[in-house]
Amino acid sequence: MANKENEPARGGEPELESLEVPGLLSRPRRNRKSEAVRSLVRETHLRRDHLIWPLFVVDGSSQKIPIDSMPDCFRYSPDVLVDEAKEAFKRGIPAVALFPALDDSLKDKVGTESTNPDGLLQRTVRALKDALPELAVITDVALDPYSSDGHDGIVHDGEILNDETLEVLAAMSVSQAEAGADFVAPSDMMDGRVGRIREALDDCGFSNVSILSYSAKYASAFYGPFRDALDSKPRSGDKKTYQMDPANCEEAVREVFLDEEEGADIVMVKPALAYLDVIARVKAETMLPVAAYNVSGEYAMLKAAARLGWLDEESAVMETLVAIRRAGADMILSYFARDVAERL
Repeated sequence: MANKENEPARGGEPELESLEVPGLLSRPRRNRKSEAVRSLVRETHLRRDHLIWPLFVVDGSSQKIPIDSMPDCFRYSPDVLVDEAKEAFKRGIPAVALFPALDDSLKDKVGTESTNPDGLLQRTVRALKDALPELAVITDVALDPYSSDGHDGIVHDGEILNDETLEVLAAMSVSQAEAGADFVAPSDMMDGRVGRIREALDDCGFSNVSILSYSAKYASAFYGPFRDALDSKPRSGDKKTYQMDPANCEEAVREVFLDEEEGADIVMVKPALAYLDVIARVKAETMLPVAAYNVSGEYAMLKAAARLGWLDEESAVMETLVAIRRAGADMILSYFARDVAERL
């Protein structure tokens, strides 16, 4: 007769015997058994002082204009932007990056408005530094917000002129430094621009103004919402002759080395999520701090999926930013920065 002593009762769950596997000395799960233990062995940390908040500024006052393709992001007039920056600073955000959205009437082929001492960006920088002297202010150096062609360089007969553009970028950087910028951030990808900007800043007495260089900026499909926010789409052609081919990684290392030699203080990889391998490679190759830009398209994807109920926004955002840190980024530009700082 069969021994039914160990058989489960009908309709019940089988009883599981506790078995010790002989020789199983290493049990990684012991380091995962509670949040307290997990926190002790955690390899990658995300802190508020790793975050930079990008902000869009428009002329006027009392303006807070929603950006359709970037839910919960806005174009702020300078007075409102200062209030928003104060709140972010209270939450522990150490730096903001400014991007001006100009009326088409102020744009021309050589970006004349970019060096206007009373221009929108310059006025905003002064207002921020007056209100929050300890906040680090980062300003964008490129022609596309000021150009009637929508390109990062001067366009002539369909060609983006490299060397002629450098002089405009240098003058733009000096103007931003005069307004009080702590960092100028050339995002244009012209060859030699870091060296020319460093030379111009030093010649004008701004040797303490830092350069955060967009060293490896790719010709990415993830910039669409940003261009909506600034109305800075190219009026013709694309940016593939100066922004990097998404297929290349070795080229990113070369770009970083060149920017190091020319005087960059921080190097950046943009975008972040589709280029985590590039961030890791750059971090391994350079002694400079590495920034990564969690760009508008990456932001919009998470927002859209969360609004449809397909993702938990808070968990997905935290996982995303931790992944960028894990890849090697010392700091992250992210539109999620202020909200994440509050959670942290």
